[in-house]
Amino acid sequence: MPSKRKPKVAVWKFASCDGCQLSLLDCENELLSVAREVTIAYFPEGFRNVIRGPYDVSLVEGSITTPHDAERIHKIRRTSETIITIGACATAGGIQALRNFMDINEFIRIVYAKPQYIEVLGKSTPVSDHIRVDYELRGCPISKYQLLEVLSALLMGRKPLIPSYSVCIECKMKGNVCVMIAQNIPCLGPVTQAGCGALCPAYHRGCYACFGPKESANTHALSRWLDDSLKMEKKDLLLAFRSFNAYAEMFRKESEAHEV
Repeated sequence: MPSKRKPKVAVWKFASCDGCQLSLLDCENELLSVAREVTIAYFPEGFRNVIRGPYDVSLVEGSITTPHDAERIHKIRRTSETIITIGACATAGGIQALRNFMDINEFIRIVYAKPQYIEVLGKSTPVSDHIRVDYELRGCPISKYQLLEVLSALLMGRKPLIPSYSVCIECKMKGNVCVMIAQNIPCLGPVTQAGCGALCPAYHRGCYACFGPKESANTHALSRWLDDSLKMEKKDLLLAFRSFNAYAEMFRKESEAHEV
């Protein structure tokens, strides 16, 4: 009886810091178990072998920032049955999307000695702005446990069990005292998707929204509370929503509401 063909998995990088790919390597022993069930066809960060497509699953890290990127992501879409974007860069444009609020030509002029050789798109955008994406896995970086859950779900033919509730729920499950109520520390936990295990609040710091906006995040209500109770200024409210997921729609609109 012929053996069942293993799914071919590819990992691709665009504009990013490689942190989400490193999360895959951080799986260590669990990665070995996954590797027994799939063929790692393309993953320069961790493997030397290169196997030509088509691919059953493509994990894509990074935002689309250049015309070459835009062309390459379409090629990946054509050769991939399933595409999963991983991390804030791929799902929301990343920290580099901060340039979307400014004049990109001014940045290029300041940074590069010969700006005429630099060719970039007007904005840093998530992969979903360019192609159809089958699943998005958020985080800066992603949670290795969530990544393993998504890969396992694909192999088992079931829906991934990724929480859509807020970081506040994680705080409650860990028994953390609310840093906003008890210590008057600004925190974006009420509007941020869970995934980090409430890491920052566990160390008496406010959430920085690494995992982006949760479903139906009421950013306006949180901003009003931060303004009324903690007396945050407009510029600070703007900066609070302009970080790792600045170009995620709900965070982008909320930050723009505080522009002076």
